[in-house]
Amino acid sequence: MSDWLLQRPYGVRFQCGPTRARRLAADVACLVVVDVLSFTTFMTVAVEAGTRVYPYAWRDETAAIFAAEKSAALAVGRRAATSDSPWSLSPAALRRATFATRLVLPSPNGSAISAAATAGSTVVAGCLRNASAVGRWLAVRGYGTPRLLVAVIAAGERWPALENLLGAGAIVAAL
Repeated sequence: MSDWLLQRPYGVRFQCGPTRARRLAADVACLVVVDVLSFTTFMTVAVEAGTRVYPYAWRDETAAIFAAEKSAALAVGRRAATSDSPWSLSPAALRRATFATRLVLPSPNGSAISAAATAGSTVVAGCLRNASAVGRWLAVRGYGTPRLLVAVIAAGERWPALENLLGAGAIVAAL
């Protein structure tokens, strides 16, 4: 990837999707994941309720194994939620579900971007609901400077969705 695409002269960097997140992650101290309609909004709702969330990149049988290892409930797809497993990627459904102290959240976008972070770096979930708070949190800790680089990553399978671009822009503007 060229220096232009890596945005080397800047303390705040922006890219889209898991592939580019993996490329930028090696150079930054903090990775901000922005997947507005599901992943990061779910994260804000869960954390506000006091739930610890473990992102997991795959929605397959290994997610249940990972959840068991973490002594956590497993969030399921929106249409797969039942009374026995009421936690889904839907933030609205999460609010109605029984409280869980720990949840594993399989998400091929948000969790895959989270997994791009290198050891020792910080991962932050950003969305439209918390953009100004994320920007303040980053600024107070010195992120976005040449000493503590930050990458803001808008989710998207092939291209980022408009809401993820807006969320990322709101976070960069707040920072």
